[in-house]
Amino acid sequence: MTAPLPVTVIGGYLGSGKTTLVNHLLRNANGLRLAILVNEFGELAIDEDLIEAEDDDIISIAGGCVCCSFGSDLTGALIDMAKLNPQPDHVLIESSGVAIPSAIVGSVSLLNGFCADGIVILADAETIQRSACDKYMGDTVLRQLADANIIVLNKIDLVNKAHLLETKRWLGQQTNGVRIIESSHGIVAPQVVLESFLVQKSLGVLHFEASNLEMMTITLREPVDVESLAKKLADDNLGLIRAKGFVTSLTGQKNLIQVVGRRWETSLAPDSTLNGIVCLGFKGVLSRQNIEKIGNVAS
Repeated sequence: MTAPLPVTVIGGYLGSGKTTLVNHLLRNANGLRLAILVNEFGELAIDEDLIEAEDDDIISIAGGCVCCSFGSDLTGALIDMAKLNPQPDHVLIESSGVAIPSAIVGSVSLLNGFCADGIVILADAETIQRSACDKYMGDTVLRQLADANIIVLNKIDLVNKAHLLETKRWLGQQTNGVRIIESSHGIVAPQVVLESFLVQKSLGVLHFEASNLEMMTITLREPVDVESLAKKLADDNLGLIRAKGFVTSLTGQKNLIQVVGRRWETSLAPDSTLNGIVCLGFKGVLSRQNIEKIGNVAS
């Protein structure tokens, strides 16, 4: 049983900074092979110094990453990605500025060999409230925000503190408290956007340098109720942004747990020899004490 390819959808209205974020992730892939899918190449301006080769269907990017245009056939592009040798470690779909991300995730969920890692929505701190009130674009903006598992509030350098606080308050109302990550110029710790970095951490190969974030790992020495545990980890009171790891169920089977914001899911992982759940949150917000009550802290 091969582990499914994780797929993250990056959405947000026109000008929110999606392409800038994608270039940042490519520059900080830390050895991960990222596959970027875009509707048309013209919509994604990959930094020229990252491009190694180009043809009609695919752009080869430094570090083993690739970019592919899917046009109207997203399913076909994903299937082609799965055939690559070596396979990518993580797939990013940059949706168009007017796309509804949940519809894309719906397509991913129908395919064997893939799993939806989450929806990351970028919001322009300077213009998001104005865009949401626009009679032409407002409905699309609000639907995109409603789909978010994590919101990256970008371009915070363009607003003052009072505006930023008001925008965060407003976003909290629109999204019922989805976790908000502040950003300038699309710079976000890759661990926030891509679960594959949590896998690297669990394998001990990632040098973690994000001053406002902290990680901890819990191990559960006894079999657990997997669904109940995953639900507990998605509790807002823990302050988690992401969590991923492997535990043994009450029936003795190895299971994978994934948490993105308040969304959680579990699946069988019979081939995994790993044990433990890597947890990521903000310093001062991550509740180490409450997480420690769930299991024994390993690191």
